[in-house]
Amino acid sequence: MEHPWFKHYPAEVPQEINPDEYSSVPDLLEKCTEAFRSKPAFVNLGKTITFSETDKLSSDFAAYLQSIGLKKGDRIAIQMPNLLQNPIAIFGSIKAGLIV
Repeated sequence: MEHPWFKHYPAEVPQEINPDEYSSVPDLLEKCTEAFRSKPAFVNLGKTITFSETDKLSSDFAAYLQSIGLKKGDRIAIQMPNLLQNPIAIFGSIKAGLIV
């Protein structure tokens, strides 16, 4: 099967992944933060946040969610525009053990 999008991949981006490389989505987030700590993670409306900033802000949001009584396995809906707050809310919810 031909995958025409592969020709648009940068050379350093693999065409296949190892699905066993990460044990969970939080594990993926943690390892990406470790590997790319000072690099830009998200850019929106002229503002950039790094992986480190994203990690800190999402951890703070996870702690807030837990402080208001949400616990692992609870479900949460996130409805907001695609701004920098969006990945922070999603990653924080995942870190708190919630189902987004």
